[in-house]
Amino acid sequence: MRQRFIDLLQKTKRPGVGNLIGYLETKTDFFTAPASAKYHGAKEGGLLEHSLVVYDELERSLEWYGIECSAESAVIIALLHDVCKTNFYKKVIKNQKDGYLPNGKPNWVEVEGYEIEDQFPLGHGEKSVILLQRYIWLFDDEIMALRWHMGAWDDAARGYAGSLQLAAAMQKYPLITALHAADMMANNIKHV
Repeated sequence: MRQRFIDLLQKTKRPGVGNLIGYLETKTDFFTAPASAKYHGAKEGGLLEHSLVVYDELERSLEWYGIECSAESAVIIALLHDVCKTNFYKKVIKNQKDGYLPNGKPNWVEVEGYEIEDQFPLGHGEKSVILLQRYIWLFDDEIMALRWHMGAWDDAARGYAGSLQLAAAMQKYPLITALHAADMMANNIKHV
């Protein structure tokens, strides 16, 4: 998976992509991080796996719906939409219920898990945009897709003003909806 991810990014030939890959390899836990603390991809390497599944889903949606998007942009937005989750989780030991004892009380066992410990608390989509722009140029449609890829699940989209902003962005940039749908397919259908 790691090599496929790197190969896809390198094929974009986007100036700075080599430095971005170096950053991901040496300054972050991207390749070993989970995709979430307890839901999709809540395992070592879950973020990498999730990103590749989102890429595959995005490719299918772009073709199916005829949405215009360069191959380079598809790689960048799909593989890097959750770069905001690097250096974000920490491993912990948690108590988890594992059935019941003969006396009817819960049987608790210790299991490894993850908790959020954000090293750079800056939001979600906007954090991905900011981190990426330190290394590569992003086009407007890429910025918008990355920023709003959470759709209505983004805290900034809640409330009247936020929902109007999201709706306006989605109308102007169909790539937002395509990336959001690919992310939701990976999360909720494929559970990665």
